[in-house]
Amino acid sequence: MQWIGELKDKKTIRADLIAGITVALVLVPQSMAYAQLAGLPVYYGLYASFLPPMIAALFGSSRQLATGPVAVVSLMTAAALEPLATSPDTYLAYAMLLALMVGIFQMFLGLFKLGVLVDFLSHPVVVGFTNAGALIIATSQLGKVFGVFAERAEHHYETVWNTLLAAAEGTHAPTLLMALIAFGIMWGVKRFYPAMPGVLIAVVVTTVLAWTTGFADAGGKVVGTIPDGLPSFSIPTFEVTTIWSLIPAAITISLIGFMEAISIAKAMAARTRQRLNANQELIGQGLSNVFSGMFSGYPVSGSFSRSAVNINAGAITGFSSIVTGVVVMITLIFLTPLLYHLPQATLAAVIIMAVINLIKIDPIIHAWKAQPHDAVVSVVTFVLTLAFAPHLDKGIIIGVLLSLGLFLWRTMRPRFAQLSRYKDGTMRDIRVRKLQTSPQISVVRFDGSLYFASAGYFETKMLGVVAANPDLKYIILDGEGINQIDATGEEVLHHLWERLQAQGITLVVARMKKQFMDTIRRTGLKDKMGDEIFYSRIGLALNYVWDQLGDSYDRDNCPLRSPLASNRA
Repeated sequence: MQWIGELKDKKTIRADLIAGITVALVLVPQSMAYAQLAGLPVYYGLYASFLPPMIAALFGSSRQLATGPVAVVSLMTAAALEPLATSPDTYLAYAMLLALMVGIFQMFLGLFKLGVLVDFLSHPVVVGFTNAGALIIATSQLGKVFGVFAERAEHHYETVWNTLLAAAEGTHAPTLLMALIAFGIMWGVKRFYPAMPGVLIAVVVTTVLAWTTGFADAGGKVVGTIPDGLPSFSIPTFEVTTIWSLIPAAITISLIGFMEAISIAKAMAARTRQRLNANQELIGQGLSNVFSGMFSGYPVSGSFSRSAVNINAGAITGFSSIVTGVVVMITLIFLTPLLYHLPQATLAAVIIMAVINLIKIDPIIHAWKAQPHDAVVSVVTFVLTLAFAPHLDKGIIIGVLLSLGLFLWRTMRPRFAQLSRYKDGTMRDIRVRKLQTSPQISVVRFDGSLYFASAGYFETKMLGVVAANPDLKYIILDGEGINQIDATGEEVLHHLWERLQAQGITLVVARMKKQFMDTIRRTGLKDKMGDEIFYSRIGLALNYVWDQLGDSYDRDNCPLRSPLASNRA
């Protein structure tokens, strides 16, 4: 709450007032659209936009993060509740319960400083899920755009197909026209007048058109009566079995929602040079969800689009979010009758326009260039999320497991290289640079941690070097790339050293890191191997080896000798 003291400056208050009102003009229609996406009455979106932005601003770490209903969380809410709820009343109660569970889980992570768990959601998984989620969200609104109804099938793609068949049989022309007008207004404003609130203009224009043309009387669906007044405090009633059923969805929404929020917050913090505390942000997001659940709301998160509007409108402190909440409060108390004729087709158009920007192919292509495995994870997550929809958590879980599995596979087979001197004096891979090496001395490098999954591979490669060099007397292990060693790695190193000793080959170790040396000191392996075989540089290790080989060895013509300077220097 450090920013509260900055409100003594009138310029700060004025900037936050303007930003807060600007965000509210976007939030009011967006929140109603997202509530519709979540399967809730539209005014529940307004309930989730009243207190949560204020609470997140007061207890979070980011000053410009705009919290409230967002598309992906709304979709995941609908996916979690539809299989469980047996009536509209239970659906509403479960939505509130889900918000409470999400908030409690996020607060738990924040209070115990477990925000690092979010790191298990790798960027490729999030990219794949976000792209699939955007397609699912957009296609879920086709029925409202065409003015048709189709039975929900077991899989989302079947529901989409049923919707398209229903649209082919009989599209409701006034509904489609209203949606096209909304699309045209939002696209035109964004294209030619980007500073103006296109969503609000589309809502106002189509609402007036629906009122003046009798859209509802012609069979068009409108928002209808919205209860005026603020949401009351209430705790939903539920059975214990319901909590168990919602736990997977609550955890998934907590992590996905927070990852979206923290990524936005980090981008803005870099721009404004603020200090951002991820665990404190978890507490702020968690409290905002708890308050949303206690005041007839549903799960919320930080919004990318509204946060961008907030910071671009000049927001300086969290007071802008307080202003946004106050404007929503005024809307709930005084302005709800004006929303009666708002077409649901307009809200569907708002949702589709909002999620189009989430569909991005470039990050997948970039991931392929960086690491093909990551691109595979992204594509698999995308395909499985689409295939399993509306069970969105399955796609994410499989994506996370696949990314962890591929990471483990890569670390099981790290790069192993036999080294020799390059013309610039550095040690390079003999296969890559086509270098000569000494038949009696071999320098090798292992570019990975020596742990249970890679220890066997390390031993195999070392013994392969021995088999390929029958005159070998010394192996120098360049350990710069070995960051960690566990019990299995230490055991393998111990047995390898003994096996080499039995064959008359001495293992010399160079450039080992502190954590490696601490481990072998604790186990006593360093004392067994002897202090004389550990060196801080490869050059020092080579000096030791040459001294052991004696004057009979022509060190001046050794391929491992540096051409630039004496290794003894």
